[in-house]
Amino acid sequence: MRMGSAKQLLDFGGKPLLRHAVESAQGSGCDPVIVVLGANEAEIHPVLAGLDVEIVVNERWPEGMGTSIQAGLRALENRDVRGAILALSDQPFVTSDFLRGLVDRHHQSGRPIVAAQYSGTAGFPVFFAREAFPLLMALKPDQGCKGVILGHPGDALLVDCPEAATDIDTPEDYARAMGN
Repeated sequence: MRMGSAKQLLDFGGKPLLRHAVESAQGSGCDPVIVVLGANEAEIHPVLAGLDVEIVVNERWPEGMGTSIQAGLRALENRDVRGAILALSDQPFVTSDFLRGLVDRHHQSGRPIVAAQYSGTAGFPVFFAREAFPLLMALKPDQGCKGVILGHPGDALLVDCPEAATDIDTPEDYARAMGN
């Protein structure tokens, strides 16, 4: 833990970062909202009390991000969903409107991958149409989705999202995000 504690529990606008992220997802119209927990699951789980979310515990979290992505997608296997938005709790300035816009851009463009673009790269949050799920299920445990996004340029639409560049990984990142 680069933060020294579970960053999902850091206060942002009077609520834990994770709760803020879930409320943004809910405000976007996403349904269902699935939260994948790993490290510190018992400590983090209570901040989701009262929210209409499905919690998936990824026991393989130490192996890497790919295992968490796959755990979330497995929860959708038997659901009638056309796609999924993958988002992180540590990008607090990403809005419900931006998340909704990812799906809108998918419908407008027909592209199966619509990803945020910021700081010279692409990544979270990102929409994957169901047809692209096999690409994510093939990830190695320690891989995230950036390689899938960048490795399929004909299938991916990149959308500017400078807000996603604020990623809270260190105490210094947190201080900057809080305006200190």
